[in-house]
Amino acid sequence: MIRLGDRFISATANTLRIGNQVKIETGAARTEMNLEHEMTSSRRRFLGETSCGFGAVALAAMLQEQSQASPPVTAGNAPLAQRPTHFPARAKRIIFLFMSGGPSQMDLFDHKPELNRRSGDSLPYKLPSNEATVGLDNTTLLGAISGFRHEGDSGLFMSDMLPETAKHADDLCVLRAVHADSPNHPVAIRQLHTGNLFDVVPSMGSWFSYGLGTENQQLPSYISILPGEGERNYSSAFLPAIHQGTAIQSVGASRGKAPIRHLTDRSVSASVQRRRIDLIQQMNRRQLERLESDQQMEGVIESFELAFRMQTETPKLVDLTEESKETQALYGIGVKKTDTFARQCLLARRFSEAGVRFVQVSLGGWDHHNKIASGLPDRCAVSDRPVAGLLSDLKNRGLLDETLVLWGGEFGRTPHAQFGDGREHNHHGFSMWMAGGGVQGGMTHGVTDDFGYFGVDGQVHINDLHATMLHLMGLDHERLTFEHHGRPFRLTDVAGNVVREIIS
Repeated sequence: MIRLGDRFISATANTLRIGNQVKIETGAARTEMNLEHEMTSSRRRFLGETSCGFGAVALAAMLQEQSQASPPVTAGNAPLAQRPTHFPARAKRIIFLFMSGGPSQMDLFDHKPELNRRSGDSLPYKLPSNEATVGLDNTTLLGAISGFRHEGDSGLFMSDMLPETAKHADDLCVLRAVHADSPNHPVAIRQLHTGNLFDVVPSMGSWFSYGLGTENQQLPSYISILPGEGERNYSSAFLPAIHQGTAIQSVGASRGKAPIRHLTDRSVSASVQRRRIDLIQQMNRRQLERLESDQQMEGVIESFELAFRMQTETPKLVDLTEESKETQALYGIGVKKTDTFARQCLLARRFSEAGVRFVQVSLGGWDHHNKIASGLPDRCAVSDRPVAGLLSDLKNRGLLDETLVLWGGEFGRTPHAQFGDGREHNHHGFSMWMAGGGVQGGMTHGVTDDFGYFGVDGQVHINDLHATMLHLMGLDHERLTFEHHGRPFRLTDVAGNVVREIIS
């Protein structure tokens, strides 16, 4: 018995009754309805009280604010169907390893002998007047806390704190002069994820979903595993709600399962759930016919169907016990230090291999304003083996060439000390790396100054990074647009250039 306003809904296996006015025989073609007033006043409450078993995707869609945007581009009746690229793609899918907080580039990927020689000296440059100077009184240069060595046949310089990742040096393309527009975490994270500093716009994963669809209709096209950066950074914003990132909030060790919240309703059978959805969808479509065009309602309809389909495919994918012991060991599963992040990385490979277009994995803790000599090695110890395991696994399965892997944070760190033994934020010139997916391996692109503070050659703005990612996936960043509030929007805003020098 379900309460609907001042009435009650009762149901048997085949019949659902609303008060004494409405009777719907769900197992037959017959439907007797007097819904005009009931549906108008009580429809939303009815959906809220009867759809609890159909997942984060559906819930996100119902809550997603949609406003004054053009109708979604669809392929037939499937908005997530694969869509043609603008030109031949080098990559089919993306795995983004987001290192939240700002990894220190001169301690990991940007070797600076001059900085090391002059460590402890007074600053040879002036601090920007418009940036915070907390803890920077009487500051000095701070040399690298780790050693560097040449790795692989390419001789790529890498920190000795990343010995496992270093084994893949010949697969890495290190961008050494990436720059962003803000030294503040929330704003810089938003720009990295959406291309925009302040406006509510779609995340890059949503843009890839919108432009390309998914390779597997039983799964969403965009998944974010343990996102810690806020829903706005994996939101579809004004794009159709079906392109919003699906968040996986747990990678618990219990039988290796990572549940998507509320995906299933174990209290009833699948056939009953299917009849419930059919009823809800019938009401949704009647409402859509009245409105003629309602992007939010279209997103609700498609999200309900996707969430129901996910019930069959997802439980198998999130059960890591299906992986061999050798594969689990490769990632570091079962090792206390690496277990959680290893599970994230292995799930990313499984989702990616199953056809999810964009998968994000997040790891926080890289914000080392002090005690960097202990904090940074800890983050490296947590992430090094899982990241290397992911690269090895993709390569062993023949997937790396068609999977673009991106590693990095929202900015880097300063070459001068903060609070004596840490580093401040630095968005002027920091390092990220790419691997696979049509990128040249074993190379660096871009140069920072002798201390690793400012980019001086081959700078790559966040807009350029996004343009390059889209290009590798076969999309022209200037052509992938969406009409909203009277003008076309795109991931790269009104900027961005493809970094063609790094493409193989």
